[in-house]
This record gives sequence, C-alpha cells and structure tokens, in this order.
Amino acid sequence: MKISRRSALGMLAAAPLLRRAAAQTPAFDIHPGPFKGTRESLQSYKVPDWYRDAKFGIWAHWGPQSAPEQGDWYARRMYIEGEAQYQWHKEHFGPQSKVGFKDVIPTFKGEKFDPEHLLDLYQKAGAKYFVSMGVHHDNFDMWNSKHTRWNAVNMGPKKDVVGMFRQAALKRGLKFGVSEHLWISWKWFGTSHDADAAGEFAGVPYDGTDPSNFDLYHDLPANYGKDFSWDDAKIPDTWKRHWFDRIKDLVDNYQPDLLYTDGAMPFEEYGMNLVAHLYNSKPGAVYTSKRMEDCEVGTCVLDFERGLPDAIHPNPWQTDTCVGDWHYKRDITYKTPKTVIDMLVDIVSRNGNLLLNFPLPGSGEPDSRELAIVSEITKWMDVNSEGIYGTRPYKMFGEGPSSGEKSGPFNEKGRQALTAQDIRYTTKGKNLYAFVMGWPDAQAIMPALTESAVHVRHVELLGYKGRVKWSQDANGMTVALPGEKPSDYAVAIKIERA
Repeated sequence: MKISRRSALGMLAAAPLLRRAAAQTPAFDIHPGPFKGTRESLQSYKVPDWYRDAKFGIWAHWGPQSAPEQGDWYARRMYIEGEAQYQWHKEHFGPQSKVGFKDVIPTFKGEKFDPEHLLDLYQKAGAKYFVSMGVHHDNFDMWNSKHTRWNAVNMGPKKDVVGMFRQAALKRGLKFGVSEHLWISWKWFGTSHDADAAGEFAGVPYDGTDPSNFDLYHDLPANYGKDFSWDDAKIPDTWKRHWFDRIKDLVDNYQPDLLYTDGAMPFEEYGMNLVAHLYNSKPGAVYTSKRMEDCEVGTCVLDFERGLPDAIHPNPWQTDTCVGDWHYKRDITYKTPKTVIDMLVDIVSRNGNLLLNFPLPGSGEPDSRELAIVSEITKWMDVNSEGIYGTRPYKMFGEGPSSGEKSGPFNEKGRQALTAQDIRYTTKGKNLYAFVMGWPDAQAIMPALTESAVHVRHVELLGYKGRVKWSQDANGMTVALPGEKPSDYAVAIKIERA
C-alpha cells in the first residue's frame, strides 16, 4: 500500500498527540483469560451456580474500628464535633489534635480471635460462604499487605486475619470472600484533616494533617472532609492506581471466591480491569456492586445494602445486612432471630442471597447475644434448609399483606413484619416449597395454589414426621397443621408436583 507524502506528514504531525494519549491511558497487568477490562467484555460473565445455590453467607466486619466498640465509621466520626464517637474518643483517648485514630490501632488486639471456632459455628448455622473484612474505609489492611505498613500483620493483632479466615473456611468446604471498602477512603478520611471549631483546641489541626501520618490519613487539602460525596469526584489518579494495586494484591494472594465492593465498581477502567483480573485468575468467582447499571447485563451481582427488590429480580442478587451496627457497638439492640430468618426466606424467594454480618468486638469473640442468634438460625436451618439451598424462584415470590412493598436499598426498617398470612415460595425440581411466615391456629392457606395452577402429588410439613391433610380447589390450597409447630419461625410446606 502506497502512502502519499501528505498522509505521511499528517501521521508524523499526529504522532506526539497519539503518544500523549497512550501515556494517559493506564496500563494494567491482569491475568490472561477470556475477560478484558471493558464493560463490553464483562457483560459475557455469568453468575456461577455455586453462588445461586448457596443462598446464605456470613460476614465478619472486624478491624481496628472494632476496638473502641462504639459502632460503625468510628475513624471518620471521631473527627466530627457533635458525633457520639467524637465525644467518646476525647473522653477515653484525648483530644483529636494529639491522639488520633493511629493511636486507636494499637488497642486492636484480637486476643480471643479463633477463626476455627467461628467457622465451625457459622458452618453449622448453614452458611455456604464466609466473607472476611479485607480493608475498610479506615485504610487498614487485614492481610499481609505489601503496599502499606498499616496492616494487621505489622500492627494491632499481628495476625494475617484474611489468611486465617480463608484457611478455616476452605477447610470446611465453604466458599471464601473478602470485602473491600478502600476506594472511598481518600475522601472518607478527610475529617482527620479538620480542627475543632470551638473549645480549648479550636483551630488546632487534627493529627491527620501531620505529613508523617499521610500514608494512613492521605495527603489531602484542608477542609477536604467537609465536602464528602459518595463518588470518585476529586480523587486523583495516583490513588486510583494505588487502590488497584492493593486490591489486586489481595486477590492474588487469597484467591477469593467472592469480592465485595462497598459501592459501585470504582474508577471505571481501574475497576473493570480489577474485575477482569479476578474472573480470569479465579474462574467461577463473584464480584458484587451496588450500582444497578454495573450489573444489568452480566458483569457482577447487584447488592442491595439493608434492602431488597419488590419483585423477583431477573438476575441473582444479594442483600448485605447486619444483626446490629456494621462495626461492633456495645449494648446495641440486635435483630431478632425471627427477623433474620424472615429476611432470608423473603430474599431467597426473590432470587437473592443473604450476606449477614455478625460484627466482632475488638477481642474477636462474639458476644452471648450474637451467639444466641447464631444458635436459633442453626436450629431453623436443621429443619428447613431443604427449601433454601439450591432453589429457584416460583412464578411469584409470595403472597399476603406484606407482598407489595417498595424496592431498593436501605428499606429494611420500613418493611412490615411477616405473619402467618404471608407466604413465600421457592422451587427445586418438582418440589414447590411454601413458607408460612408465622404459625397459624390450625391451617395454612395459599390462595395462589389453585387446582389449575399446581397439580399436587404429595404434601408434607418439613420437620413433622406425621402425615398432613390438605385440600385444593379454585380458591387455593389449604393444609391442616399439627398441634405442635416444627420450627419456632417460618415453617415450610413441601409440595411435590405431578
């Protein structure tokens, strides 16, 4: 092919521009495989069956913010005048201009941390996957990180927490996950660069402004923390690259089956390349995002924090929630076992999974009230898990007075309590499971299961050894229940279809 002199001169003139454009495009060293770091490539991803079948996972929010036992976001709120954590820190540690979060970290000991015992409990409770905190917004890695000195092997408990949790999970045949909340740390920690507005230390900068602490609190402009938004605006490319390298280190060294990001897939090409690296290096892995647009086609599992959709979602999805606060808080009121089990059944009926956090105190040992909830879940699963694991949605997720609530994250507080009038459905093969979400006086009524809708061969009540009487007509199906309930919470009627 002959190139004209004019074309050649044009190409030479454009060369510096092309070189500059190439220099501005980040280079990513990702594991070779079918996925590239583009949205188009990631759309071919399919959620693996192991995740669809698992339905229930347990998560441990645990890190240096657990040591004060004053609840979530301690490392940010301790620098905000008027917040409860601010006042508690000042009373127990001293003024934030002298004693900051860096001084809380040495008090994080984990002296009763026993991952083998914890995973024994969680496996018995029916969890099919376990998720360890990888790194929270506090910029402290819970593994043997090569990118920061602020990690759990170098200080605090001086243990590879992620590695120990991983070993305990895999030993028991559980899938293993990690959570990363690091991407937003650059903005989230901005409050550490502020100062008191009033009082004895008014105007004295907090310890985050000390350059020797910038590798923890970041090198931020003054008053950066007063303009917080949950997006990547004002986050420099240097931090995006650092985030990529650090989470890639986590993926490379611990090969998680699930990687949870607290938010949307971060930083566009950085995030896409990280997810492609995860999928290529660990076939069958799952990545979760909280932005619906990320997960509309392939790509990832959509996560609803403390919420759920109002219908059967077309793709597998997840609720992540907590029995109390995300990080451990003394004397908090926990969800009841009934609330937890109702959520599990309701979520599974809508094609979702439940990832339930049991926050650990600074010691690493759950309190007695948390253990009581675990025990109740264990007893319920022993009877009813057949209608949970490996199931898929029915034509409808359920029926009853609480079946028409709004969809979205953070809606769990406004949802009605489920009662014996509420039914939730799951299916597996020829079996249809009707969960009655309370104990009726004598019979359970399922209006949707009419003669024309379901052809029934056999009916039984899970956990009950005797036969149950049932009838079916144009008004639905009625099942007579025994005098004693087989479970304290939702009960499962197993219907074998012809």
